[in-house]
Amino acid sequence: MNGQLRYHGPMPKVPDSTCSIARSLGVLGERWTLLVLRDAFLGATRFSQFRASLGIAPDVLTDRLATLVEYGIMRREPYQEPGARPRFGYHLTPAGRELHVVLTALQQWGDDHLPHPEGPSVLRRVTGTDRPVRVGFLDPDGREVQPEDVTLVMTSAYPASNEPPPAGTG
Repeated sequence: MNGQLRYHGPMPKVPDSTCSIARSLGVLGERWTLLVLRDAFLGATRFSQFRASLGIAPDVLTDRLATLVEYGIMRREPYQEPGARPRFGYHLTPAGRELHVVLTALQQWGDDHLPHPEGPSVLRRVTGTDRPVRVGFLDPDGREVQPEDVTLVMTSAYPASNEPPPAGTG
């Protein structure tokens, strides 16, 4: 099946409001957001750490961090170094930590399809072993499932009609 997911019926016209991918991209799809999260997974918590690592404009970083806090992906925690004014650190929430698999999937795809001439910059291994870790589909029993063996099943949240939404609503 060329790696496509199984779906039977006409190509769906899904409004952004019912599409989890579109809603997720509304929060995570801005330039820099996933790189801020990458650095958070690598241990950055302070505004200055994100700025130094990414070279991002302060106003853009402020906006990205505010969005991540607003959507519960990161939380702000006050801290104060001796002799300095109070500041905030940014920490991943449980919802933010769940994005680790998303970032790993993006890294895996980039390593496979947009490789760096010198190879991957980071390798993921099972702790205490040399066994590589890959992202993939698993069934509830933990068995690997190939993408072509996954079928999309529309739920009651899927629009009853496959018609595009009325003008001005999408």
